[in-house]
Amino acid sequence: ESTPAEESTPAEESTPAEESTPAEESTPAEESTPAEESTPAEETQTAQSSSPPQETSDQVPTSGGSTGETFSGDGTYYTPGLGSCGLTNTDSDLIAAINAPQYGTYANPNSAEVCGKCALVKGSKGEVKVTITDRCPVCNHGDMDLSPSAFEKIGEFSDGRVPITWS
Repeated sequence: ESTPAEESTPAEESTPAEESTPAEESTPAEESTPAEESTPAEETQTAQSSSPPQETSDQVPTSGGSTGETFSGDGTYYTPGLGSCGLTNTDSDLIAAINAPQYGTYANPNSAEVCGKCALVKGSKGEVKVTITDRCPVCNHGDMDLSPSAFEKIGEFSDGRVPITWS
């Protein structure tokens, strides 16, 4: 009785692994080969999409929230100073450090497209309009690290971390 069970288990385990491996290998190979051969087609597709560079399309709305996109994550607070956008701010400024994935990677972080953009952040206590002047390297996608004056409008300091939505 144990022999048939042992025989069927390895067969079941090896079959999905064998099926998924070739499928995974053939799909990227098929995609990369036509893409390499059709560089003009890629350029045409990029031009047809009329979207900003890829770094920007996965980040904050570039028009201060007018795109209608809403993000969710955790809101925290920090002591501002010289931020990644090259501006020096204080605790009383209504500013935010956006998470690193949505900030993007730039040779000169001062030139990040999110710098100077505004976001409306909503928490359990209320909402606040902030200007993005910094990057939060430890924050996850959707998170924002706020100045104390901004954080107190959306949450309690004693909580330290509150759920937020923002656009």
